[in-house]
Amino acid sequence: MRTLSSEVLPLTVKFPHRSRRGILLGLSLPQLVLVSSALALLLVTVVTSGLMGAVVLAPLWITTAVLVGVRREGRSLIDWAPLVARYAHRRRTGQTVWRARPASRPRVEGLLHLPGTTASLRVATAASGAAAVHDPHRQTLTAVAKVSSRAFALLDPATQNANVTAWGRALAGIARTGHVATVQVLERTVPDSGDSLARHWAEHGNPQAPVAGQIYSALVESAGPAAAPHEAYLAIALDLKAAKRLVSQAGSGLDGAFTVMAQTTASVAQAARTAGLAVTGWLGPREIAAVLRTAYDPASTARLQQWSSTGRAEADPAAAGPVAQVEETDRVITDSARHTTYWIENWPRVETHAGFLHNIMFSTGVRRTFSLIYAPQGIDSALRDVQRRKAAIIADASERRRRGQVESEADNVEYADVKTREKQLISGHADVALTGLLTVSADTDAHLDAACAQIETAAAGAQVDLRRLIYQQTDAFTAGALPLARNTL
Repeated sequence: MRTLSSEVLPLTVKFPHRSRRGILLGLSLPQLVLVSSALALLLVTVVTSGLMGAVVLAPLWITTAVLVGVRREGRSLIDWAPLVARYAHRRRTGQTVWRARPASRPRVEGLLHLPGTTASLRVATAASGAAAVHDPHRQTLTAVAKVSSRAFALLDPATQNANVTAWGRALAGIARTGHVATVQVLERTVPDSGDSLARHWAEHGNPQAPVAGQIYSALVESAGPAAAPHEAYLAIALDLKAAKRLVSQAGSGLDGAFTVMAQTTASVAQAARTAGLAVTGWLGPREIAAVLRTAYDPASTARLQQWSSTGRAEADPAAAGPVAQVEETDRVITDSARHTTYWIENWPRVETHAGFLHNIMFSTGVRRTFSLIYAPQGIDSALRDVQRRKAAIIADASERRRRGQVESEADNVEYADVKTREKQLISGHADVALTGLLTVSADTDAHLDAACAQIETAAAGAQVDLRRLIYQQTDAFTAGALPLARNTL
């Protein structure tokens, strides 16, 4: 008698090709502006002074060619110009150094006192006790939940497949609401004082047990301060403009916004549970402040845990920001740490298993924060973007054939990805823009450089291309290391 057995294979994922196509003829906006200006000047020079005038201005044409043609870290020199100019302006005006100062004016309730573009953020609290971060400029309300799950690598393939599929459905459901601006999944490692571990042992352990009690007591005492636990957070940003009608129906103002947010978070929590995530609770104002505070000052984790009556880190919202922050070209220095943020420029170009980030997430001895930021796209706007990309690819291919140039295989791959995306949109799938940010932290510059080298090696093994975000580390740190669901740098 013959028995049939079906083996469940892990799901594989494939990311679309990242387009490097410019606005016109492969040129980005800064390149196009520079080339157009140079051509206009050349035309005026030839008309007014003849060819000799154009020859005299040869250094200008050579400089233009160098700025457009020479590339550094994937960008032409002229593409670096806006970033360098903004950084130089911030440095000249003293904006690269931020220090907390005692407030001389009446304190705004819930104001987080964060540096830079997040200075206006405050923690708003509803009558029900729910808390969220309100951004009055971007008109968003962001709720943060702490989540946990079983180790993905230890699950059987069937459970892994079910969790991956369920998370895809959860994102699709969130995107279809139309009023969720951003979803951020943040996972980080933090230093731990061992206070929570000691409390758990004191409440549930038995130090008087023969042999085992002494061994466990010694283990808790020695291992606690050296621990580096993993924490995961889920941030949901509600777009108050898009949800204006729902907010009005719920009572207007922040009270109505909190009602809509409560409905949204309830559905998100249910969807997360089907994906194998356990939402341990939506954070209150003091817990949100503690998460932000420990990102700027990792050494404060022990004090915030010890002073808390619950054992969880808590802080006053007014003390959520750093005492001091200094921005440098490739890193940002805060109270007790140095941080460098990378952008995931390219995801794996071949089919890979869903746990391909394992080596990055579990790099030994490295403190890091990994953020996945999802920005839902409307179906109509996504279809328009698809049509625009298809037209650009076809036009570029026609121009190359007219010039007798060799057909580009990269264009064929990109066109296939665009057609696949169009089929998925027509079939009813939701569309989200995905951004990955990785922040590496350490106590000293030397330790930070060593940790960055280790992370870059792990990323190469995971077939992930990292790019250090030069001249924009402050905004990158805010987007990647803080659970604020901000989708722009």
